[in-house]
Amino acid sequence: MDKLVERINFLARKAKAEGLTDAEKAEQQELRDAYRAAFRRNLEAQLNNTYIVDEKGKKRKLQKDGH
Repeated sequence: MDKLVERINFLARKAKAEGLTDAEKAEQQELRDAYRAAFRRNLEAQLNNTYIVDEKGKKRKLQKDGH
């Protein structure tokens, strides 16, 4: 993931400084899409392991519909 972020940041700096070729723009979009997908997977995994504890100490999982 670090290499992915490093390359995204490199392309962003290059875009500001001198612009990107069409191939680099396509690569940048692919990398951003991959980063967002990984972020969503990680967030979903974290939420799947998150519990709500009520005032009585009873633990329950958060349902997908938010209840």
